[in-house]
Amino acid sequence: MTSSKLPEFWLRGPIAGVPLLLQPVAHALLQSGEEIKEFMDGFPEELLWKRPSGMASAGFHLQHLEGVADRLFTYARGQALNEEQLAALAAEKQPNSSFSVDHLVQLFIQRADRCIAQLKATDEHTLTDFRGVGRNQLPSTVIGLFFHTAEHVQRHVGQLLVTVKVLEKSHQPGL
Repeated sequence: MTSSKLPEFWLRGPIAGVPLLLQPVAHALLQSGEEIKEFMDGFPEELLWKRPSGMASAGFHLQHLEGVADRLFTYARGQALNEEQLAALAAEKQPNSSFSVDHLVQLFIQRADRCIAQLKATDEHTLTDFRGVGRNQLPSTVIGLFFHTAEHVQRHVGQLLVTVKVLEKSHQPGL
C-alpha cells in the first residue's frame, strides 16, 4: 500500500450519524463502492456481459449488488418488495446493453448512499425486531438483514474483481 492511498473504510473512523452498532455495515457499503469504482475504471464496455467459463458477468454482479442491497434494506424496513423490485430481480441475470459500466457503478453508489441514510435513521432499539423475508416470511431481524447486506455485497465485490481481472487478461491483444 502506498502512503497516498487511504486506508480501508473501517480504519477511517466512524461515519457521522450512523449508530455505532451499524458502523460495520456502513463501512462495508462505502468500501464496496470505492472498490467497484476502482475495478471498473476503464473496463471495456464490450466485456460487461461476457461470462468467462460460464460464470456470472461483471454486468450481473453490478446489477445484483444494487438490487440485493435494495431488497434487503426494504425487508429491514418491514416492507414487502414492490412490482418494480420483483421485475428488477427477474432481469438481473439478463444482459442489458442499454446499461453502461458507469451507469451500473453509479447505481450502486447511489444505492449505498440511500442505505447509509437508512442506517442513520434506524432506531437502535429496533435492531432485534423480527423481519420476515420473502413470500414465505422467513425469520430474520433488522440487524440480521443489515449485516447480511454487508456480507453479501462484499462477496459479490470479490467475485466482480475476479471476473474483471479474468476478462481484462483474456481481452489483451496477443493472448
